[in-house]
Amino acid sequence: MSTLGATFFGLVPVVTVLLCLAVLVVPFGNYMAWVFQSPKHWKVEKAFYRVMGVDESTSQRWNKYALSVFTFSLLSVLAVYLLQRTQQWLPLSFGMGPVKADQAWNTAVSFTTNTNWQSYSGEQAMTPLTQMMGLGVQNYLSAAVGMCVAIALVRGLAAKDADGRIGNFWVDMVRCVLRILLPAGAVAALLLMTQGVIQNFNAPAVVDTIAGGQQTIQGGAVATQEAIKELGTNGGGFFNANSSHPFENPNQITNMLEIFLILLIPVSLTRTFGTMVGDTRQGWAILAAMGTLYAISLAVVTTSELGMLGHKDGWASALAGGAMEGRESRFGVIPSAFFAVSTTMTSTGAVDSFHSTYTPLGGGMIMLNMLLGEISPGGVGAGLYGMLIVAVLAVFIAGLMVGRTPEYLGKRIGVSEMKAVSLYILTMPILVLTGVGVSVMLPKTMDSLSEGNVLAHGFSDVVYAFTSGANNNGSAFAGFGADTPWFNITIALAMLFGRFIPIIMILVLAGLLASQKPVPVTAGTLPTHRPQFVGLIVGVAIIVSALTFLPTLVLGPLTEALA
Repeated sequence: MSTLGATFFGLVPVVTVLLCLAVLVVPFGNYMAWVFQSPKHWKVEKAFYRVMGVDESTSQRWNKYALSVFTFSLLSVLAVYLLQRTQQWLPLSFGMGPVKADQAWNTAVSFTTNTNWQSYSGEQAMTPLTQMMGLGVQNYLSAAVGMCVAIALVRGLAAKDADGRIGNFWVDMVRCVLRILLPAGAVAALLLMTQGVIQNFNAPAVVDTIAGGQQTIQGGAVATQEAIKELGTNGGGFFNANSSHPFENPNQITNMLEIFLILLIPVSLTRTFGTMVGDTRQGWAILAAMGTLYAISLAVVTTSELGMLGHKDGWASALAGGAMEGRESRFGVIPSAFFAVSTTMTSTGAVDSFHSTYTPLGGGMIMLNMLLGEISPGGVGAGLYGMLIVAVLAVFIAGLMVGRTPEYLGKRIGVSEMKAVSLYILTMPILVLTGVGVSVMLPKTMDSLSEGNVLAHGFSDVVYAFTSGANNNGSAFAGFGADTPWFNITIALAMLFGRFIPIIMILVLAGLLASQKPVPVTAGTLPTHRPQFVGLIVGVAIIVSALTFLPTLVLGPLTEALA
């Protein structure tokens, strides 16, 4: 096949997925806005409220909302931890023992924070029951937490009565799971099963191979977990090979479906935002900023992996198969790059190829996707509130430039609001740079690096690990052995602080905004729905990350690329 033909067929999945998203963004976004604004409660929802002792008619201030989030998440961590430590005594254990303490702690935190970082081999460490009751359930619940926090911030921006209330977390949680995630996840699981993704409770089967050896073939309820893994931007695979495993992702159709599921909710939430604040143009502006950053990343990674960047032989290197290292032949270069960009531009972390084998510029770009804060379009909920933080910062900078008090959607951005924004922005860089700085000084870190990866690429491995943890992404460079007490504990701490400190700041900001009455629009008000503001958001997002992480990127992927 010619270069042009190979490129054309590689682009078909990209165009198909983006067209499907374009069709669904408005109706699905409107539906989610209705879910969170509807005054009526379903009977099954009322039953849950009675069991939890929740008064569904009350609305919470930010501190009560935050306490509810933390209480729920703490109980989730404890439940998943205990399930792993006792799985050998539970049904469907198939002879597996308990997960060791530091790894169980890491995994419990990982799935509760929507990170799904895995320092273990799924089919060898977790029983099917643990996968379903622990990890699969948390895929729904942690995704719902992120969406609830984003909606709380949107309510703060949309509030008119200045009473400081931002909704009821328990109501938002139940509605999000029952009305959005469960129905969509069920449909996605059925579609995956039609294409060959397995769904069973079979014990591992040992078969004789043609070469005379033996191979263990694992069963499991994979389709149901795969669906919410992508839909909820979770990313943790049932198998160690994640979405490159044929039982999780058999063909090009499932590959496109999984990318579509990854992007569906984050993209559609921009429409939900515009609908809830009463100006859909604001949602389109946020989506345009997300789309611009996404398009830049996809172009850089794709051209780099095709051999157009960083290779002296240009396209010839792609035709020779050099860019296929670490990729599945059933997908190819462009769909693999599409998956990699989608999973790192969101907080998904799933992989259908191994990022450590990407070119230095391609690997550096997918690392930068996370260092931007995963805002284009970001994780479910987390992407929207992360981009709104950037929008508030852009408004503040624009206000300073013209000597006017900054406003966003009629809400003044003052000292208190900017303190919350600043602490949100600083949390992730502090976690990443501190974790990397301490780790690279420890001699034992060298034992976690694969042979030959001890220079710039090895440094990138460590940076990627803490970046993935602090941003609640969960993907890895795959050349890094993270199953040590040091990395299990410290990356878990990065996941915890990287999830909940920003959530606190978001809810503080939501409360401050909800306590304000909107100010009227005047001739001096900055329009926040026009292309100029979209460009300002994009510029602020890039500059903030570039100034923070440029030295780190120079020591890692840029040094490797120049070498």
